[in-house]
Amino acid sequence: MASLAITLGSGAMTNCIADTTKTDLFLMIGSNPDTSHPTIGLRIHQALDRGAKMIVIDPRKTAFAERADLWLSIQPGTDVALLNSIMQVIIKEELWDRKFVEDRTEDFDELVRVVEKYPPEEIAPICGVTPEQIRQVARLYAAPGRHATYHGMGITHYATGTDRVKSISNLALLCGKVGVEGGGCNPLRGQNNVQGACDMGALFNTLPGYGGLSNDELFDQYEKLWKVKLPRRPGKPATEVWENILKGEIRALYVFGEDPVLADTNINHVREALEEVNFLVVQDIFLTDTAKMADVVFPAACFAEKDGTFTCTERRVQRVRKAVEPPGEARPDWMIFSELAARMGYEMRYSSAEEVFEEVRQLLPQYKGISYARLEQEGLQWPVPSEDHPGTPVLHKETFTRGRGLFVPENYLAPQEPVDGEYPLLFTTIREYARYNFSSMTGKTKAIDVIAPEALAEVHPNDAQRLGIKDGVMLRLTSRRGTVDIRARISERTQEGTISAPYNFAETPVNALTLDALDRLSRTPEYKLCAIRVEVLTAH
Repeated sequence: MASLAITLGSGAMTNCIADTTKTDLFLMIGSNPDTSHPTIGLRIHQALDRGAKMIVIDPRKTAFAERADLWLSIQPGTDVALLNSIMQVIIKEELWDRKFVEDRTEDFDELVRVVEKYPPEEIAPICGVTPEQIRQVARLYAAPGRHATYHGMGITHYATGTDRVKSISNLALLCGKVGVEGGGCNPLRGQNNVQGACDMGALFNTLPGYGGLSNDELFDQYEKLWKVKLPRRPGKPATEVWENILKGEIRALYVFGEDPVLADTNINHVREALEEVNFLVVQDIFLTDTAKMADVVFPAACFAEKDGTFTCTERRVQRVRKAVEPPGEARPDWMIFSELAARMGYEMRYSSAEEVFEEVRQLLPQYKGISYARLEQEGLQWPVPSEDHPGTPVLHKETFTRGRGLFVPENYLAPQEPVDGEYPLLFTTIREYARYNFSSMTGKTKAIDVIAPEALAEVHPNDAQRLGIKDGVMLRLTSRRGTVDIRARISERTQEGTISAPYNFAETPVNALTLDALDRLSRTPEYKLCAIRVEVLTAH
């Protein structure tokens, strides 16, 4: 992985949200914080109000695109080609930060070799932009100042997602925009505690704290504390579970805090696997669509019914405090796991969430200096190596995790599923501001139905005219994997040739369409792009 492996690889921001007050220029690519991270979006709007500049690279005409000093309506899926071309301009015009590159990075020659193949005149038609726009981005971003990149699921939810993340890292290193207040690479996570879950080891290929599976000393430490022998091999990526069930390699499944029947790509494939698996346990706060298929359901407590911590996208660890008692037989997750382990013959006796956190501090160097007592005062950004350490708002100020920052250039690979005669349009997913995730919570709040009563598919006016689509008609969208019916909204926000629709509505499961091709490293699926065809079903 690239030099920012512990941050970009794990998805954490190198900087803090408050840094938006110090940023001179925002390069926003594959993210729309207005709908996906509205509190961060508000801060960025405030920064623009005070005079900060903005470049937006997004196929869709978002509110940020409308405010941007420069908006590139890029062809979906071509980010790596564009970023390589931007870097080619920066190197050719000698705009790169020579001192930073010489003092703090390595493999610059390899970057030069790769990006030489991406001149703007050749790359612009692939990306759907102009050569001059590519040069403008290069000159604006490489200029002196505190410049920050912000990216989201529009970068990572591709079969080449890690290539995109590496390219963003390469650009930041090339221009010396890392390790400074107001700068850095800032991935915006999909949910409130995704970062915390990754920190705790909820990944198939790392230990908690991102320890490597080849680290025998670390394994020895865990085995001594837990008094068990641990398997020293990678697990199964969550996205590969379904195929492994159908192959007979996984016969039982335990799902908690997740609703893959709606949330995963190619959900018909997911349902097929869940119908096949011998034993399914689901632990959740509601009877989700996945829970309805379970053999056993454990009722879990929600965030307001338990104590604990969340770690957000800026690496900030914050306390969660119990406000009300959980209803019925619902219990905190840690308590359910502990009791289940005890009944299976392994004593996992904790008396409180704080006791669990004390073990976390003991094992994770990033959390060593964090305690409940300190978190009573304020949230802390890891790494916090000791109890007198104030936390780390900006990573990589003096050095990188591996010492020198490593350039890892990647060549552009075309999207997995291009349009053709049978499926002539592209489909991409977006978020609905008023809905959170898959309506498992917001769908139970009737007032939200007034704001966002149903999912709407955005269709560009030119596509609508060509296909005979009127505003408000029902459409049937079909991909190679499934079909969904959805109402049309004629809108210039979506790009011509691409239909955009929110994934947040349980009653309109657009993930029946999405592609389950996986990134070779992260094993993240290509949620963001697939080929579809459209039929008009009804008038208004």
